[in-house]
Amino acid sequence: MILHKNASEAIKHIPNTGIVFVHGQAAAPSTLVKAVVEQASRFDHLKMIHLHTEGNADYAKPEFANHFEVVNLFVGSNIRPYVDLDRVDYLPCFLSEMPGLFRKKIIVPDVALISVSPPDDKGYCSLGTSVGATRAALEHAKLIIAQVNSQMPRTHGDAFIHESKIDHGVEVNTPLPSLERKVLSEVEKKIGFHVAGIIEDGATLQIGIGAIPDAVLAELKGHKRLGIHTEMWSDGALELILSGVVDNSEKRNHPGKTISTFVMGTKKLYQFIDNNPSVALLDAAYVNNVEVISRNPKVAAINSAIEIDLTGQVCADSIGNHVVSGVGGQVDFIRGASLSRGGTPIIALTSRTKKGTPRIVPQLHFGAGVVTTRADVHFVATEYGLVNLYGKSIRERSKLLIGIAHPDDREMLSKSWHDLLKG
Repeated sequence: MILHKNASEAIKHIPNTGIVFVHGQAAAPSTLVKAVVEQASRFDHLKMIHLHTEGNADYAKPEFANHFEVVNLFVGSNIRPYVDLDRVDYLPCFLSEMPGLFRKKIIVPDVALISVSPPDDKGYCSLGTSVGATRAALEHAKLIIAQVNSQMPRTHGDAFIHESKIDHGVEVNTPLPSLERKVLSEVEKKIGFHVAGIIEDGATLQIGIGAIPDAVLAELKGHKRLGIHTEMWSDGALELILSGVVDNSEKRNHPGKTISTFVMGTKKLYQFIDNNPSVALLDAAYVNNVEVISRNPKVAAINSAIEIDLTGQVCADSIGNHVVSGVGGQVDFIRGASLSRGGTPIIALTSRTKKGTPRIVPQLHFGAGVVTTRADVHFVATEYGLVNLYGKSIRERSKLLIGIAHPDDREMLSKSWHDLLKG
């Protein structure tokens, strides 16, 4: 690795056009990205591809239309305002299959921009908080440029990369993006209570980041021998690890270890995973592999949705035709949990949005994408209860879902359902 005195010098090695893969989540190389934008005038439709990233993503702004294109594998909040499905586009893909996009050479990056920990005495850096599809992208990138961050935790698993594999680098001392926990609402607490009630001792959790996952985790403090095998986790899960509720003792895969593709949270979380052999970040093609997931006992896969229709179809990546997130690992884990011994695939959502819009709807909004099919859906939870759609007919499903919708929406849903049947 050739170290440069600043990011601008390192970025000069990027060709004027081509494909650039960007490391994601809390590992987004913000110093390198900023330098790319500063040199925007020399780039001709340089294509930036990544999962969701934290920090600046100014290359997506309209004023850089002649210089950058963006392909999102998952849309983050920093990109969301600019998604037009033209210059700033979205590539729907299961997280388990994203590494295959690179390994099958469907996408071949000319450059990979990554963030790593400083090399150890053997020359090995770590990808830190995020492995995901990055390992696969690095296997085929023609040029690798790294932001060597002294504050990046050194994680185990598939995270290691030798400094000799990195072409150019710049040293930084930058705090990682922090995801602070929010105070749970009464609605979220009720959902957590309903979901936790069907999770057994010894279960393996797939649980993400956000209010509803935190609400479920808060209700699991009295459980025992839980394990974690998930695409991502945060401080809510850390509390259960530190208290001993999560000990990973009953998992078949990697017993004693907490497994994920990335982590994001507070400084306390980053300090915990630093050089911690009980935590492993692994390639998404493995972590999200349905067969691998299903080997663990009692997999409780807890995912959310933007809306669900009365037949059980789940939209989780768009509001109508406006893409706001991505397919991610929802389907991977829903299917893995359904095949797991004693598994519980769960969709958990508030009955209404913060603006009062129903989330349980007669039909998905025009343009909405079906992420999880009605044939895949099992348990659905709102603050008004939990139902199991598996093995239920369309008519039975509609009644069950209306029963956990917001009370003020139930008459509308019943009438709309009868109107649909007549039509």
